[in-house]
Parts: sequence; structure tokens; C-alpha cells
Amino acid sequence: MTSPNTSPSEVGAQRADQAELSAIRPELIEPAAIEVVKQLCDQGFEAYLVGGCVRDLLLGLTPKDFDVATDATPEDVRRVFRRSRTVGRRFRIVHVRVGRHLFEVSTFRKHVDEDDDLISTSEDGVILRDNSYGTLEDDTFRRDFTINAMYYDPLEDVLIDKANGMADLKRRELRLIGEPRVRLREDPVRILRAIRFAAKLGFDIAPEVEDGIVPTAELLTAIPPARLFDEMNKLFLAGSAERAWELLCHYELSPILFPATNPDDELVRRAMASTDQRIHEDKPVTPGFLFAVLLWDDFQARITENALQQTMQEAENNAAVDCLREQQLTIAIPRRFSQFIRDVWQLQPRLERRQRKNLKKLLGHPKFRAAYDFLLLRAEEQLVEQEIADWWTEIQETHPVPSRPHADDDADDRQGGGRRAQNRDDSGEDGAPKKSRRRRRRRRPRRRSADGQNSSGSSGSSGPAD
Repeated sequence: MTSPNTSPSEVGAQRADQAELSAIRPELIEPAAIEVVKQLCDQGFEAYLVGGCVRDLLLGLTPKDFDVATDATPEDVRRVFRRSRTVGRRFRIVHVRVGRHLFEVSTFRKHVDEDDDLISTSEDGVILRDNSYGTLEDDTFRRDFTINAMYYDPLEDVLIDKANGMADLKRRELRLIGEPRVRLREDPVRILRAIRFAAKLGFDIAPEVEDGIVPTAELLTAIPPARLFDEMNKLFLAGSAERAWELLCHYELSPILFPATNPDDELVRRAMASTDQRIHEDKPVTPGFLFAVLLWDDFQARITENALQQTMQEAENNAAVDCLREQQLTIAIPRRFSQFIRDVWQLQPRLERRQRKNLKKLLGHPKFRAAYDFLLLRAEEQLVEQEIADWWTEIQETHPVPSRPHADDDADDRQGGGRRAQNRDDSGEDGAPKKSRRRRRRRRPRRRSADGQNSSGSSGSSGPAD
């Protein structure tokens, strides 16, 4: 499946000239990634760095992740690397751990017809499962964007570009491999990837890709809400949230993803810009803060409606529950973030009242700093008096906020915590979210009594010890 602009017969296997290769600085390549490639090659397989890491290397950027593509099957990869495990349902990949680094190793894929047993699609044409293996050339034309379809061999210093990715990289243009509407229909999340790359890299979206966005955008509602939450993290926690939000609104995607949010809400734009600034200053951020801003107006409107028949406390609690429940129909919000959102919301009226008798308790609240940041944003938009925000700024100068060294995800709770919520950057198209491994509990040895029997009571063995 190719387009006229990316036909293998026209392009062929292109090896980058020395001028193009000079952009790849060896010191930007993680040595452990090279080791993964080397071990696969030593076993007789093909293996290359691929995707976003190659793109970033050619742009002179430091990749956040290194993905490897190979002709080895997942079972082969597991045999080569002891510290590995197979993940993914739609397309199986292998997570390989080398030292403290984790790499995604995927097998070359090929295009198959929809009626093939190896592929499963929905009624709308969305691919649900695809475990069909092929060659490097097959794999190239199954990837999404040309700039993500370049393969680099770090052992031989060779770049393979079958899809004209280098040309689009130089033009700073995002072009899909194949017919755009078909590719977007296969996986509507590619729409969000186009938005993300355009925002992050400052690239233009090719006109033919733009033309396919609006007709296929509604298919985003068929994507599992949990996957969309992961995509929102990648979109908004990469340092280009403000531009990403502008593009979502421009392509009329915000009403699909956030139906209760006004696309023109200036508070949302300020929150996105603030998040970008914090990331650039290497400060912690959390998606919970952005969701609190995105849903704030809807939350307030529900309170006003509920207050006609309920007490204020009931109105606020029910408004929060209903607001979050409706948003979760589209984008899943994990419980730890939904609770964070509710805390930030419910602290706003307490901050506005400025009661000194509750000062110590309020300053010690786990979400005080996040709620204070939210208050500052509201003050900048004149949604609350600036005097109130200034008062809390001065209070913190005379009453230091208690430190909470064991706050885990909420360490440095401005905007609520570390960037642990952010998933892999953008290297893999079908990568599965990584799960933290649960530490096994060590079984406590049974104590024995003086007569050699277990002392754990009647449930223990009643016979003599061996």
C-alpha cells in the first residue's frame, strides 16, 4: 500500500549521503540501544534503530526513547534477551531491558488484506489486531509518517530511507505513507500523532493529510478511553501543549475529545502555556492539573444547577462526580488523577475565603500548591480578585509550606507531581504502555514450637516435622 509520493519502485532503498549522515551525532545515541542491535545482528538477524529516534537524531535532537526493528520474531527476541517480555494485543512487541534502559523491539510488519485471519478490524475499518510479519520494505510502508519510516544501522553507519522521509524532514512537512483517509481510518490516533508532531517539531501538516482529518475525526470516539488518555499525556506533556491545543481547536477536534470545554477558553490556553514553561524549566507537571482546567467551567455550571435543589456541599460533590464521569466516556482519567482534580477544585473556595484559623491545615494540604497555581491562573484571567492571589503569595513567604518528602507521585506538588504520567514519547506507533513490575512479597518462615510442630495454630500441620 503506497502513494504516488512514496512508491518503493520510485524511491527504492536509499542510502543517505555523507552530508545527511553528518547530522547524526554518535554521542546522542544510547550505547545500550546499540548493544541491542548488535546482539540481534550477532545472532544472524537484521536490526535497526527506527522511528522517532532516527528522526530526532537527524534533527540534532536527543531522543527520549530508542526503538529497534528486526526480522526476528517476538519468540526469537525473547531467546536472545533474557531480560525481556512480550507486550501488546493489537501488535505484539518485546520490551528488552539492558541495565536501567528499556527498549521496544518490534518485528518487521507487512500489509495484509482485511479478510486475512491475521488482521482484525472494526465495522468502521479501525484495525483492532494485526500480527503479520514481513520484510524491512514491507515494514516501511506500514508505518505512519514518512519522517518516522527511516532505519539507521549504528554498526555500519547506514541510513535506509525508502519513503522519502529525508526529503519531508528537510521540507519540515508531515506526510502519511499511503492514502491519507485510509491510513487515518485504520487508526484514528494518527490524527493526534500528526497534531503532536506538528506542535512538537514545528512542522506543517501536508494538505492531503489535512483534508483527511475532519472526515475521520469522529472515529476517535471508537478508540479505547485509556489509550486516548495516554495520547493526551504525550500531546500535552511534551513542552508544546499550547500549540497542540491550538491545532486541536483548529481542526475541530476539541469538541470530540473535550465536549464540555469551550475551545476559546483563555484559561485553558494559559494553563497549556504554563505547563510548557514548567517543562522547559524541568519542573514537575501532571495531566491532572490540565484536566482540572479543561473541565473547570463545566464543573462550575453544574454546581450552579445543582445548588437550586441541593446544599452547596452536595452540589459541589455531585457536580464533580457528574463532570468527571461524562469526560471519562471519551478519555479515561485514572483515579489518582480524578481525585487530584477534585481536591484542586474543592480547595478553590477555601482559598478565596482566606480564613486564618484554618491556615496551617490548608497550607499542609497535599494539593495546596497545585490549588494555589490554579488560583494564580484564575487571577490572571480576572476570574478571581488579584488581591486574593497576592494574599496567598505573601502568606507563603511568612508561613513556609510544610515539606512532604514521602508524597510519591505528588512530590513537589506544584501542578501536582512528577512527570511520571507521561508515557513513551513518539517512537513507536503501536507500543503498549509499560507496566511497573509488582515486587513479590517474601513469605515469612513458619516458627516451630519446642515439640517440632508449627506454631501458627490449628491451621498448621499436626504431624511431626520432617
